[in-house]
Amino acid sequence: MRRALRGSHDAASDLVTNPVHVVEVTPTLSIGDGALTLLGGPCVIETESHSVDIAGRIRDVCATRGVNYVFKSSFDKANRTSVTSYRGPGLDAGLGILDTVKRTVGVPVLTDIHEPDQAAAVATVCDVLQIPAFLCRQTDLLLAAAATDRVVNVKKAQFLAADDMRHVVQKLEAGGATRILVTERGTSFGYHNLVVDFRSLATMRSFGHPVVFDATHSVQMPGGGDGVSSGDRRFVEPLARAAVAIGVDALFMEIHDDPDRAPSDGPNMVRFDDLAPMLDRLLRIHEAARDAADLTSTRA
Repeated sequence: MRRALRGSHDAASDLVTNPVHVVEVTPTLSIGDGALTLLGGPCVIETESHSVDIAGRIRDVCATRGVNYVFKSSFDKANRTSVTSYRGPGLDAGLGILDTVKRTVGVPVLTDIHEPDQAAAVATVCDVLQIPAFLCRQTDLLLAAAATDRVVNVKKAQFLAADDMRHVVQKLEAGGATRILVTERGTSFGYHNLVVDFRSLATMRSFGHPVVFDATHSVQMPGGGDGVSSGDRRFVEPLARAAVAIGVDALFMEIHDDPDRAPSDGPNMVRFDDLAPMLDRLLRIHEAARDAADLTSTRA
């Protein structure tokens, strides 16, 4: 289902009032209708019990705050820095765990795909198929994801200008995708560092699809840990505050109960215990941004 968010095309310079097509993830959860959505969970699937536990705990935090929630975790981290790093349980076992989370916790689920022949299998379980940033220009992968008729979340590559993501979106649309999310996750800045150009959020939202801000990968230091990627979670909330103030439709955060012991992306993952107070602060900014947008629309 595609319907326009309130707003005026004349207010194209204002991200919040620039209309987008609302993406229906499930009959009870949509992205782009003015509510805030969290796409979150551990970087990589560890065990079934851990996935179910953390998904349920994040769901409860979001539910008490009126935040939409989609569980995220990867069955395979195919782009780990080192060949010896833990990649995940693999496709079959990973989809089994994601299916269990979906059924027992009662939330939609999202995972990455890396090869075109994974798309159909993943679509039998997952509500959202995610295209990793490094692979966002891979035409066959995009078309395979589009053919599933699932929601597709495509991340902007670290090396790509925001305006060039238009062509990525056009590939998905050409493949028949009607429910598209576009994610900002930082841009390479020298070696082992990323920066966020917040203009990219407005640029990509002008494509007409909801925009997601990946607050945890944006503080990653790729390959910066001598064989592993490093990061600095202290900057997750400041960047998320800026993105919410601008008016993103969703936040992507990797969340773990003990990130310093996590097998992947520990340094940039949010501690579960920090999630609730962080969301409380972000929601106050979200409400202020929506109020400002409504005022702008009224004056227009």
